[in-house]
Amino acid sequence: MNRRQLASVALSACALFATPWAQAQSTVRLLVGFAPGGSADIAARLISERMAAELKQPVVVENKPGAGGRIAAEQLKNAAPDGNTLMLTPIVVPVLAPMVFAKLPYDPNTDFAPVAHVANFQFGLSVNASHPAKTVSELVAWFKTHPAQTNFGSPAPGSLPHFFGVMLARGAGLDLIHVPFNGGGPLMNALVGNQVSSGIDTLVDQIEMHRGGKTRIMATSGATRSPLLPDVPTFAEAGLKGVEGTSWFAIYAPAKTSEATIRTLNASINRALASAELREKFAKLGLEPTGGSPADLAAVMKRDTERWGPVVKASGFRAD
Repeated sequence: MNRRQLASVALSACALFATPWAQAQSTVRLLVGFAPGGSADIAARLISERMAAELKQPVVVENKPGAGGRIAAEQLKNAAPDGNTLMLTPIVVPVLAPMVFAKLPYDPNTDFAPVAHVANFQFGLSVNASHPAKTVSELVAWFKTHPAQTNFGSPAPGSLPHFFGVMLARGAGLDLIHVPFNGGGPLMNALVGNQVSSGIDTLVDQIEMHRGGKTRIMATSGATRSPLLPDVPTFAEAGLKGVEGTSWFAIYAPAKTSEATIRTLNASINRALASAELREKFAKLGLEPTGGSPADLAAVMKRDTERWGPVVKASGFRAD
């Protein structure tokens, strides 16, 4: 959704629902289930500033790190549905966690109310800069002739880059061995040191090594090329149709939050995302602003559940 469309959505919502918010003088808490300084935290702080200006009330980010975002999710579930407690989360909490955990302290479909999709961010497939393969098709051919080195690294087991590697292997007809690392930094160091043949992670975590000439990003995971790397093809452009997927951030409220409150919050988010200043700051983080209605976010959840469900099942990964 472009800036003009975002502004149109926001203005329409404001015109239709101009009733003052009953909680206008209260503080809105925006929960983030990850530590300060990470991409989720930074995105939350950037958008909270703009939301506060739109709502004309304080919006404060509260970090509740631990358990891959599930602690914050449980707090959101138990919060009063008055619009004063929200959560910004990546795809892992509402979509992936239900696929990999036998038991969760929340059900995203019954305990959360979608408010707005915020931004997408892409993954990339990297190799060492000295690797002989220059294209994805050449890398696939190289893997097929080097079975002992047919592997990819990810920043963590059960992460979306892990599952994207499974999607890539299925799409390319490869039996790729997954090599999990403890974070993006160790993964990139291993790639530079030729300890792993390829690596999949977010573009932001790979781009410094790529620009420094130590690694080479061969393809990106979105439906269109990333603004960060306009010269790098998508997997579809590289010949692997159907190998596509992005991570994303979205904002949720507790279930049973009134529709009027959801509309007010949604309008403030869309207006925030229409800001040129915010869009510029997001771009530096590799975030592609989206926005839209609560129904749009629900549709994204449904689409990605259908997209990633078979991939997660094929991976065989389960968590306690």
